[in-house]
Amino acid sequence: MNFIPHTKKDRQEMLKFLGLKSIDELFVDIDRRLVLDKNLDLPPAMSELELSRHILMLSEKNGETLHKSCFLGAGAYNHFIPSVVNHIISRSEFYTAYTPYQSEVSQGILQAIFEYQTMIGELIGMDVVNASVYDGASALAEAAIMASNITEREEIIISSAVHPEYRGVVKTYCDASELKLKEVYYDEGVTDLKNLEEVVSDRSAGVFIQNPNFFGSIENVFDIENMCHEKGCLLIVNVTEPTSLGMLKPPGEYGADIVTGEGQSFGNPLNYGGPYLGFMGTKEKYMRYIPGRLSGLTTDTKGRRGFVLTLQAREQHIRREKASSNICTNQTLNALAATVYLSTLGKNGLKELANLCYQKAHYAYDNIKEIGGFRPIFSAPFYNEFVIECPIKPKRLNEKLLKHGIIGGFELGRYYPELKDAMMICVTENNTKKDIDRLLEVLRVLK
Repeated sequence: MNFIPHTKKDRQEMLKFLGLKSIDELFVDIDRRLVLDKNLDLPPAMSELELSRHILMLSEKNGETLHKSCFLGAGAYNHFIPSVVNHIISRSEFYTAYTPYQSEVSQGILQAIFEYQTMIGELIGMDVVNASVYDGASALAEAAIMASNITEREEIIISSAVHPEYRGVVKTYCDASELKLKEVYYDEGVTDLKNLEEVVSDRSAGVFIQNPNFFGSIENVFDIENMCHEKGCLLIVNVTEPTSLGMLKPPGEYGADIVTGEGQSFGNPLNYGGPYLGFMGTKEKYMRYIPGRLSGLTTDTKGRRGFVLTLQAREQHIRREKASSNICTNQTLNALAATVYLSTLGKNGLKELANLCYQKAHYAYDNIKEIGGFRPIFSAPFYNEFVIECPIKPKRLNEKLLKHGIIGGFELGRYYPELKDAMMICVTENNTKKDIDRLLEVLRVLK
C-alpha cells in the first residue's frame, strides 16, 4: 500500500487489500491484557510553539523560573524557531562546512546558498543577492563602499533613525576609505525629509535609511526615493527586522538600489549578539560591484545541472588592494538556518507571522498608552516596535520588571540623550496575550 489510511474509506480499502474484516485483526498476536480498551486521556492538540512553552512550564515545577517574557528588540528579535531548523543544520555535512572553494565537491552547500539567495532576492525585490556577509552592520557598511564605487562620489548620507551600532560600523568604514559621512535628523520617529532635502546633493553617493527604522517606525520611503534619485544618488535600504517583509512592500518595489539587512529573525537564536548573518542584494546592473560570494546555477558538458561560485574576480582573493571588498567568506550555517526557516514558513506563513507581530504589538501599544504616566512619543506608524515615555527612569523600570520575570524594553537614552526617559518595546509572536497582559498589570503597579 502506498498511502496512509487517514479516512474511513482508506481504512476499508487497506483491510480489503489485506483480506481482513477489522482493524482489531491486525493485532491478534498481542495479548489482550496488554491492549488498551479505552481512548487515551490526552489534552487537545497543540502547535509546536504551544507545546514547547507547555513543556517549559512543566519544568518550572522543579522550582526555577525558566520562562521570561521578553519585550526587548532593537536589532535582535525573539522569534520562535521550528525544531526542523536545528535538525537540518545539525547534519555533519552542513555544520562542519566552510567556504566552498572546490565547487565540484561542494554541490550541496552551493545549492543551499543558491536557494538562500533566491529566497532573499524574492523577499527584498532585488535581482542579485550575495551569499550573506558577516552581519547586518557590515552589510550596510559594505553598501557604502559599493555606492561610492558605482557613483564615483565620496559623500554618504545616513539617517539618524538607522540602528546606532550600524551607523558606527558605517562610520568606521567611511573613515578608513576617506568617505565623507553626513547624518540626517529624525522627526516624529522617521527621517526628517526637510533636513534630508537640505543635505542631499549631486555630490552624494547614496542615501541610507532603515525600514522599519530603529524606532520601529515605517519610513516615508517614496518621498525619500524621489528626493534621492533626483540628485542621481543611490537609495540604500536596511532591514533589521525582516519578518516585516511579510507585510510591507519589498524595498525593490519602492526604488531601492541596494538592500541590506540582518537575517537573525529567520531561524537564528539570540546568542549574546551573534553569530548572525547579513544579507545584501542589488539590481542586476550593479552586480559586478557587490561584495562576497555568488552561487550560480549552470550545466556541465553533459548537460547536467550544477552549482558554481560565479562572477568572482581574482582581486577578491589575491590582489586585495584592488578588490571592491575584502569580504572573502560568508555565514553559511546561519544562512542555511534562514533558508530552512523560510522554506518551513512559506509565503503564507511569513504573512501570518508578520500579522501576529503587528497585531500583538498594537494591542500592547494601545493599552500601555492608557496607563497613567506612559506616553507615546512618536506619531509615525510602526510594525512591532514602539517608543514610550516612562514615568520613572527606564533603567530602574527594567530592573523592577526583571524581578517579575519580564525582560523589558530598550533604554533609548543609551544612544539618544534626548530620549533618556523613553523605552522601546518590541512584541513578537512569542509573546502571548497572557504575557502582554502580565506586562500591563506590572506596569500599572510600578508607574
